[in-house]
Amino acid sequence: MTEDQEYIYDSLVNQIKMGFFPIDEIKEMTWEQVEDEEMEDDVSEKWVNTTIEAEFKKHQEARKTWKSPTDTERLVKAFNELSEANIIALHNAGYTTSEGEYEVVEVEIELRKQQVQSDGYCFYHGQDLERAIDPDTRNLMIAFQKIDNSDDTVTIEVGKKVAEKLKDNGFEIIWDGTALTKIEIPNFDWQKVYNDSEEDLLNHNRVLQFMVK
Repeated sequence: MTEDQEYIYDSLVNQIKMGFFPIDEIKEMTWEQVEDEEMEDDVSEKWVNTTIEAEFKKHQEARKTWKSPTDTERLVKAFNELSEANIIALHNAGYTTSEGEYEVVEVEIELRKQQVQSDGYCFYHGQDLERAIDPDTRNLMIAFQKIDNSDDTVTIEVGKKVAEKLKDNGFEIIWDGTALTKIEIPNFDWQKVYNDSEEDLLNHNRVLQFMVK
């Protein structure tokens, strides 16, 4: 592969391993990336589509070796339980911390329309997920806070609830107990294959079903 092809290859494999988008959407996103970065002379659309199809099949085959519940399944369970405990818990929220915080606020707006106010929130974003998938890091960082809060004591209480729920679901965590440090899940083995019959974790309003009684 050329240098450009390797760059695009790493990107499309990440999207496949994340498991949030159908194969046709990954093809569209990848080709848009090629065009945006003006790599069309070196990376053809046919190569993109063929490579995605091959890698998707490999990922589907790999799934047969996974032991259930996977780390990803246990994380989904923990986040669902946090939402039931009135903590907004979002998967793959934006690409950065600030984008994740914006998406949390959007959910809080919907909650308040139904006379509900959260006791806090947590999420991981796209960059966090990339680090979890990277075999050289394999850690997942979880941000936490409460909306419109500047009291560290309140923040830490939210962090304790998140940390406890993660431990209840079998995760080892690393956290110094302060308001300024994210909760780390080391040695996280992200395992997910996109399936349109499964719950859409990117639909953040899904937490409403847990939080609006």
